[in-house]
Amino acid sequence: MSTYLIAIGLILGIALFGIAVQRIYEGFARRHPELGPFRETGKCGSCGGGGGCSGGSCDRSG
Repeated sequence: MSTYLIAIGLILGIALFGIAVQRIYEGFARRHPELGPFRETGKCGSCGGGGGCSGGSCDRSG
């Protein structure tokens, strides 16, 4: 039972850590607009977003 609770706590902790990192990244992007716009992962316009966009927003030479 304790292994189960530790696993749930670990998964919750990792998820909350990911959310915190995302918020820190958003704040950094907001404070430093000279570095370019904030890019959300998985959305159109992000190189890591997959094939959901029409048009070439990223270099795909290869």
